[in-house]
Amino acid sequence: MTQAPPATMQAVTVSEPGGPDCLHITTVPVPRPRAGEVLVRVMAAGINRPDIMQRQGLYPPPPGASPLLGLEVAGEVVAVGEGVPPDAFPAPGARVCALVNGGGYAQYCTVPAGQCLPWPAGFDALHAAALPETFFTVWSNLFMAAGLKPGESVLVHGGTSGIGTTAIQLVHALGGTVYATAGTDEKCTLCTTLGARAAINYRTEDFPTRIKELTDGEGVNVILDMIGGAYMEGNLKSLAIAGRLVIIALQGGAKADGVSLARIMTRRLVVTGSTLRPRDAAYKAEIARDLEARVWPLLARRAIRPLIHATFPLARVAEAHKLMENGTHMGKIMLDLQHPAQTDDRTIGTQAGATERH
Repeated sequence: MTQAPPATMQAVTVSEPGGPDCLHITTVPVPRPRAGEVLVRVMAAGINRPDIMQRQGLYPPPPGASPLLGLEVAGEVVAVGEGVPPDAFPAPGARVCALVNGGGYAQYCTVPAGQCLPWPAGFDALHAAALPETFFTVWSNLFMAAGLKPGESVLVHGGTSGIGTTAIQLVHALGGTVYATAGTDEKCTLCTTLGARAAINYRTEDFPTRIKELTDGEGVNVILDMIGGAYMEGNLKSLAIAGRLVIIALQGGAKADGVSLARIMTRRLVVTGSTLRPRDAAYKAEIARDLEARVWPLLARRAIRPLIHATFPLARVAEAHKLMENGTHMGKIMLDLQHPAQTDDRTIGTQAGATERH
């Protein structure tokens, strides 16, 4: 029987916008689920780059969302709000992974019921929690917004990030050809291991030139870009006729100088972008149902898998943020809320010497 939640919980709070040392463990009230929401006892949570931006004061939560950090969790439903059927998924006692609107770095978190998905068969909490943010993002941008079809080609920037490792595997598994960029030869090797036809070390190679070589001068059909301004011209050079560029982050700046608009016109290119967090619950629920129908079967038969680089207990969240910021990780960085006394990082991705755990 599901145990009633306590009145208070441990959560990560930000004392003031700034660096990782502004993160603190604080006792706060357990949130109550509103209409259409469920309350989840969090077992694991993912670290994502938007969390870094929010900590820095650069990415405020949307209206009505929890001010706490954290966009994805896995855990057990312990209560449901008004309008959520108590005898249908996600009912109390169900183990779920969920894309949340905020509040994931805590022992309990509320989430719209439609944004919950079941744990894939055989997954533990860490691997289940590693799914939502990257899979919702990749699916909504590549397959919904860009309309990627089997047989088309994709260039994924940041191929060993959480987004990148997910995109490579999904495109490959669903019949596309995928190329990737990464910053070291080791990272490039991981990209090809995951299914990329080729990986380009952007520190030593010019990616537009290399893409033209790899595609016999045609370019790729779709680009998933998290760099922004610094890559804009190179991205346009890398697209095939009627190609689509989807921008999902601006790590290389929000402005693009020296861009040839004539190339967009003459080659009939489409440039679009999105941020997922402000979208409404109905849209996120639509993504969830698509994922459950199209992607969860792939996870169940291990055709694709989340890659976890390292895990930290909640008390060491500042170290997890530092690892995210230094850019050396390959795959996801996770918080383990089931083992608060844990003192060692556990690398459980597919890098050399690592073992995967489900």
